[in-house]
Amino acid sequence: MPTEKAIVVGAGIGGLVSAIQLASRGVQVRLFERAGTPGGKMREVRIGEHRLDAGPTVFTMRWIFDDIFAEAGARLDDYLQLRPAEIIARHAWSEHERLDLFADQARTVAAIGDFAGAAAARGYQSFCEQARAIYETLDETFIRSTQPSLLGLIGRCGVRGFGGLRDIKPYDSLWQSLGEHFKDQRLRQLFGRYSTYCGSSPFQAPATLMLIAHVERQGVWLVEGGMHQTAVALARLAQANGVGIEYNMDVTEILIEYGRAAGVRLANGESIRADAVIVNGDPSALSSGHFGKGATKSVARVSPKDRSLSAMTWNLVAETHGFPLLRHNIFFARDYAAEFDDIFRHARLPREGTVYICALDRDERNQTASLGAERLFCLLNAPARGDTHPFDAAEIEQCEQRVFSLLERCGLKVTRNPEHSLVTTPAMFDRLFPATGGALYGQATHGWKASFNRPASRTRIPGLYLAGGATHPGAGVPMAAMSGRLAAASLLADLAST
Repeated sequence: MPTEKAIVVGAGIGGLVSAIQLASRGVQVRLFERAGTPGGKMREVRIGEHRLDAGPTVFTMRWIFDDIFAEAGARLDDYLQLRPAEIIARHAWSEHERLDLFADQARTVAAIGDFAGAAAARGYQSFCEQARAIYETLDETFIRSTQPSLLGLIGRCGVRGFGGLRDIKPYDSLWQSLGEHFKDQRLRQLFGRYSTYCGSSPFQAPATLMLIAHVERQGVWLVEGGMHQTAVALARLAQANGVGIEYNMDVTEILIEYGRAAGVRLANGESIRADAVIVNGDPSALSSGHFGKGATKSVARVSPKDRSLSAMTWNLVAETHGFPLLRHNIFFARDYAAEFDDIFRHARLPREGTVYICALDRDERNQTASLGAERLFCLLNAPARGDTHPFDAAEIEQCEQRVFSLLERCGLKVTRNPEHSLVTTPAMFDRLFPATGGALYGQATHGWKASFNRPASRTRIPGLYLAGGATHPGAGVPMAAMSGRLAAASLLADLAST
């Protein structure tokens, strides 16, 4: 194949993987990133001399990244230091109600039995079996497919056709299906949490999302130096394969000639031609005109009511007392239905919401140690209305009081210093990621059709492709990486056919 030229817009995980895949196969690739560092949502912030992750914090499906590096002639271990976590996460409902999930399934079964009884332990085992079956059904026909279809799924389900689809639970809500395995409402809360990993409500998301539980049981990894180092490692690999990465370069227009993508125009007015363009950004940025009028019809518009969750986040350097933090910790609100009703029905911050804390300096080895000031990333789910609602100082302060009161109810005291705190609201996320309203996961996965409505790698404009967590196969670090692989594969296939 003669040398082709491609442009990638955005150095998020999907864009970096696309660039690596193309460059390692002989395509000349230039990558433009409007920020000063790689990562996109996998970003890092500074508080004084401290660096803190301010985006995704969970590393799963390591095999995807092993394959990406191997296909580019490298080893993941030479670029990134990873250590398997023994405890996946610690969960709390009050000062006296705590439950750990372990990488070892037998330890989790025992822990659930001690927490909620033998019937709950058996329910967890049946839940694991169903999650595994769903994952195995969807892996080839959906996750790895460039254009998944209902017919493809029916074929995978065999002679039972439509009836076989019931085995993967697309018609039931996650919350409904969890009730078949767990009578204890706390366990329904815990495993319903997986819907939020793709920005959705457990009361509206399909039960197929329980496959995330199977993914976690395959391994959760702790990244030395923080998750942002994953993006740094991918950027290094891209450059080692000849990708030209240019930071602080804003692309303002996708050039369309004779009905196909022909390059980009930068904010400085420079036009750069290419045979194909991959946009690693939310598809809403295309349909709303952020990349020029010519690209607006490349993807369907997403209604604000179909947006996924946004978040209120706090990056802190603070002292903690009373609760043995691990790397991943979840503190549950008392009324789960009210929490998601507030967010999705009333479009307001939850009156009491579940709080996630990533304690960046903690793991199994130092969970009871006194570390003094430590680095924390706290997240509360929020409505994606950052383009219409300012989230002013008074609202932030009220929200903050509710969040840290819930933590105290669960036994965690955080001694905060305003000078060592950085708050990010949905309005700020909307500025970081335009046209999203602050939605962090693209479209919400509500209803059985939602996954099929997610934009695929190919757009309606030839030569223009999509990658990132807002496109197929979905949100999350490994899925964003997979989207990059799918975008590159689609582009290469189209170049070969022409």
